[in-house]
Formats: sequence, structure tokens, C-alpha cells
Amino acid sequence: MESKRQRKIASVLQRDMAEIFRREASNHFHGTIITVSKVRVSPDLGLVRCYLSVFPTNKADEVLDFVKNHAPRLRGELAKQVKNQLRIIPSLYYHLDDSLEYEANIDKILREGGDNPIK
Repeated sequence: MESKRQRKIASVLQRDMAEIFRREASNHFHGTIITVSKVRVSPDLGLVRCYLSVFPTNKADEVLDFVKNHAPRLRGELAKQVKNQLRIIPSLYYHLDDSLEYEANIDKILREGGDNPIK
């Protein structure tokens, strides 16, 4: 269970990282929307898992590779934005959030008349 402090830091990081990724998308990936869908903070506040949602989904791997290759620079930009709120900037790990794809796939199966598991 996340503490109140973890949730507050996750909220701040999600907001600031969303702004960073909005700028990155406009500079490097024209026509691509990068959304920070979830941020999970470890109990010691030293590790952050950042889940990214990318639209269109066919560019998701390209965006994730870019983010991982530029992680130190992105962490530095984040540090500039949260310098008055956090003393130490946590290590950032990026993952693709495929929950929307998963949801769309289930919806498609149900619409096509697939077997209803709730019978």
C-alpha cells in the first residue's frame, strides 16, 4: 500500500514528466502523443517506475528506445522542475503501458461475438 507521501510525489512527478514528454513529442515525434499514464514510487522514494502510453501505438517501441537512450537528460530536466520539492531525484525506469491496447483487444473480441465468459 502506498503512503500519502508516495502518492504525492508520484502525482508531482507524473505532472512534470508529462510536460517534459509533451515537449519531446513535439520536437522529435511529430504527430505522436506521449502520455504518462502511471507513476509508481518505491517506499524509500529512490526508484520510480514510469508507465508511458503512446499514440499511435506503432511508434511505441521507437519512443521507448528514445526515452531509454536519453534517460539521463530527461532525469536532469525533471530535476530542474522539481528541485524545490525533492532533495534527491529518484532513479527512473520507463515501461510501456499497454492497458489501452489490452482493453481494445477485449472489446474487439466481445463485439465480434466471441465466447462470453460470464455465462
